[in-house]
Amino acid sequence: MEVVALVDCDSFFVSCEQKVNPELRDKPVCVLSNKDGCVISRSKEAKEMGVRMGQPYFLAKVEFPQAVYVSSHHELYGEISNEVMSLLREFSPKVQVYSIDEAFIELTGLKRLYKKNYFDLAIYIREKIKERIGIPVSIGISSTKTLAKLASDKAKMSDEGVYMIANKKIHSELKKTSIEEIWGIGKKLTVLFKKSGILSAADLVAKEDAWLDEKVGIHGVEMKHELLGEIISPVINEEKPPKSVQKTSAFGIFTSDLDFIKNQLNYHIHSACRKIRRIDCKAQTVAVMLRTKDFRVVYEKKCLPVPTDSELEISDIAFLLLDKIYSPQVVYRSAGIILDDLKSNIVQQLFLFSDDILETKKEKLVKCFDRLEAKFGKDIIQIGFIK
Repeated sequence: MEVVALVDCDSFFVSCEQKVNPELRDKPVCVLSNKDGCVISRSKEAKEMGVRMGQPYFLAKVEFPQAVYVSSHHELYGEISNEVMSLLREFSPKVQVYSIDEAFIELTGLKRLYKKNYFDLAIYIREKIKERIGIPVSIGISSTKTLAKLASDKAKMSDEGVYMIANKKIHSELKKTSIEEIWGIGKKLTVLFKKSGILSAADLVAKEDAWLDEKVGIHGVEMKHELLGEIISPVINEEKPPKSVQKTSAFGIFTSDLDFIKNQLNYHIHSACRKIRRIDCKAQTVAVMLRTKDFRVVYEKKCLPVPTDSELEISDIAFLLLDKIYSPQVVYRSAGIILDDLKSNIVQQLFLFSDDILETKKEKLVKCFDRLEAKFGKDIIQIGFIK
């Protein structure tokens, strides 16, 4: 029997904020979307209070003034997510990151290694994540991804934070699972199934494959067999690197000050370069974007002969691009950097006219940046420019 677990970080954005600011623990905390538009994460206390997911901030603060509202810090969440995923890979070679706060992990055979049954092993993993990273998680265990997802939803309501659907319990679980609870079934499919008399997961798996294929397509057939405990989608640990990385944010003020814009751009360049180094890539194309006060976007890009992950090199290129699109007569609200056409270092092509000594020095310098930040904290290194 294959054993798959879904590790789901609880109220992840809120948990990250509570990790770096312990004063927020045990309080009704809400994390807001970009520009504080609406609520995108809630603590248990905020949920019990009645704050709704997606509720606009201007309404929530009037209806629930006692809640604590926090602006989002997505770079922080990305870093903590990487810590969680790295720790999971210490337990199993097969970890598939599903989202920033969820990952599937293959547990098959690990009970012999850890001398624990699968339920106790999940509890052990959960305790280690809490102890080493400070993030609470719920873990669902079963024989397929679809069932593990269902188990993880139930784990959030259990005292142990872990829930297991063993093969012999599959049918009893399906009988008490409504059609809306199944992973991958949205509003349209729910309406279709209910019109056809399918109200529970048990009703769904009772349907013939041919009927599901006709009404839903292959996705419906695969869903049925995953619910029956047959692996259709195995856990794979291949992570596809993004094609590009973009870093941008609105200024605190509207401005035409070129030095201010350069400083903001440098901050984004450093952040973007740190990210592509973390995924072991280099950028072949660099682009700079400015957004004016009236939301008009100006943009310029340059393709590089040799891919790079050095903020010093990218900064020089970005400032040349900035000069082409900047106008002192225009008032701007934001600036951003886009590192595009990313190349994996594993399959990096050699450039005939590259200076190997210079490239080696640049590699050592950026690695030094990363080591300093790992030891002393993010943004300990600030890149400047010559006026």
